[in-house]
Amino acid sequence: MLYKSATDWRDAPEKRIMLFGMSGLGKTYVSNLLREGGGWFHYSVDYRIGTRYMGEHIADNFKREAMKVPLLAELLRSDSVYIASNITFDNLAPLSTYLGKPGDPAKGGLPFGEYLHRQELHRAAEAAAMLDTAHFIDRAQSLYGYDNFVCDTSGSICEIVDPSDKTDPVLSSLAENVLMIWIEGSDAHTSELVRRFDRAPKPMCYNAGFLTDAWASYLLETDLPEDKVDPDAFVRWTYARALAHRQPRYRAMAENWGITLKADDIARVKTETDFTDLVAKALP
Repeated sequence: MLYKSATDWRDAPEKRIMLFGMSGLGKTYVSNLLREGGGWFHYSVDYRIGTRYMGEHIADNFKREAMKVPLLAELLRSDSVYIASNITFDNLAPLSTYLGKPGDPAKGGLPFGEYLHRQELHRAAEAAAMLDTAHFIDRAQSLYGYDNFVCDTSGSICEIVDPSDKTDPVLSSLAENVLMIWIEGSDAHTSELVRRFDRAPKPMCYNAGFLTDAWASYLLETDLPEDKVDPDAFVRWTYARALAHRQPRYRAMAENWGITLKADDIARVKTETDFTDLVAKALP
């Protein structure tokens, strides 16, 4: 690991970390807290994916929908209007909208083949954005003068790496540049995340093998043709299974490549000092 002990961590003139785990457990909360303190550069992987790597796909999807409206189609053809995504750190809806959900087109669903294609585009984009971490560490220091760096990852990072492979290219690159920190939730957190998702299901990125198996199982269980699946019903059905699928992958990442902090402890962090102390306790 980048810091071999609590002393190494406390004494380090440059603190560089990566936070990973399920969405909703505190990654962005801690990242914002550190950034707002004035001494940390906040690298949002989702923002990088949505701007640098998926921006053109997102904008083209908007344009594809606009072309269905005769007035807008005419204006687009004559370059009279400009359509772009307004993605921000706090609003990643354009990226989620592009990923979409499979199922009935009358309910906004995508053909499953197109859904898998978009998932693969996201997977490649996420891997590239993670490999950009070293570049942004250098950029943050040389351009803006930040010595401290926090990488705020997507919840799907565990889908694009093999934590048991000591030569995994993404994890190997990250291990050289950041301390990887898993924010581990409890069963109560998982139940709350499922309830929250059930109220407002949203697109997510998953491993292709997991998705293909989930889709086949759902069609078999519901006895529905692909174009009659309710997209929201499918992603609700999939979400709890996805959390169970991801948990051991997160754990392996922490055991083989980093450290673990409890989500309940993260929730009590109010200052940079609180966070520094919490990380120190998790190190030898």
